[in-house]
Amino acid sequence: MGKLNIFEITLNNPQGVYNPGQFLEGHVVLDLNKEMTMRAIRLHLYGGADVRWSENHTSGTGKNRKNVTKIYSATETYINYELVLFGKAPHLEGDNPTLPAGRYTYPFQYHLPVGIPSSFEGTFGRVRYWLCGTIDKPWKFDHTTKKAFTVINLLDLNTEPGSMDGIRGEGQKTLCCLCCKSGPISCTFQIDRCGYVPGEAIPIKGEIINHSNRRMKRSYAQLYMVRYYHATRKSRSDIQKIAEISRGAILPGDTDVWNGDPLLIPPVPPSKLPGCRIIALEYFIKLCVEPAGPGFQLEIPLSVIIGSIPLRYALEQYGLAPRTEGPHQSQLYQDSRQSSASPLPHMPPSYAESVFGAVNIKDDDDSEHTKGNMNFTPVYTFYNWGETAQPSAPPP
Repeated sequence: MGKLNIFEITLNNPQGVYNPGQFLEGHVVLDLNKEMTMRAIRLHLYGGADVRWSENHTSGTGKNRKNVTKIYSATETYINYELVLFGKAPHLEGDNPTLPAGRYTYPFQYHLPVGIPSSFEGTFGRVRYWLCGTIDKPWKFDHTTKKAFTVINLLDLNTEPGSMDGIRGEGQKTLCCLCCKSGPISCTFQIDRCGYVPGEAIPIKGEIINHSNRRMKRSYAQLYMVRYYHATRKSRSDIQKIAEISRGAILPGDTDVWNGDPLLIPPVPPSKLPGCRIIALEYFIKLCVEPAGPGFQLEIPLSVIIGSIPLRYALEQYGLAPRTEGPHQSQLYQDSRQSSASPLPHMPPSYAESVFGAVNIKDDDDSEHTKGNMNFTPVYTFYNWGETAQPSAPPP
């Protein structure tokens, strides 16, 4: 078993969720069954974003033609702080201290910078925050332990332009089968507002008219995240579906109406990813009509904004915030910008694990001896307002 029984990092906040500007507090716990000589026990706090992908390119012609792999990357560092908990500072000369057998607890505190971006894990980039404890031992391998935590940069829908605006789209498609041409499929699609928070259900409203002589297999609504990655010399994007609901077949000549069918928003990071310059996020929802047999489906997309602080209007509709009118309206409702510092009262958020699941946080710099949970799932604000809760349209 060796000399080391326990070497771990614990956070005072058991959920491990922090907002920019808050204090990160916790303890490094060390338990030895024999004395250990070491240079120091250090704690490294890191937060940063990185983007990286590779592409194959062809250069030259004829016999000189060859394939070249190019790497595109970019990084941003938000936090890079090291604290000596016991022993000597790096590069300090002198005898190495010995720690007797026993259990030791070293507290730490760090003030997170204002404006740092939310945690995010994507295909070609990430924003990640972690703590790494190191027992620096002379002439032997170091002991290390690692722990990741979540940062949520709050996006207040009350201060986000367009959050309360309704939006509408429409379109039609004519299906052709061999030499036969049928009538069009037409669709209208609308949502009463653009701003939502995870845990809310987006009421899907639309009408589909099947003037064709073909059966429509189904209609469905899907919510997507679009991720933009900006490397030093190039940018790219990818799209991830995060939620879906569907309805049944539509026969020739029939009409189907979506009358507020709820599409639940799962735990996801806020739109834009404020504070990060090399990764950006957008969301859109689309209503689709899928024909049976050959043919392209009809799609109508609409942009939405996913925030972390809900609209006051939504809270009032759910009966979770007081609604007052006129000169006696509370100061909170008189100044919409006031809520950007913290979530609104009367409806504290809970937190839920990201819909995208866990990632491995082991980096190239981590040794085979690194302890701690290498599987990490970011968590995001999630407002549990009930499955049947449905707000109406915002007031004009």
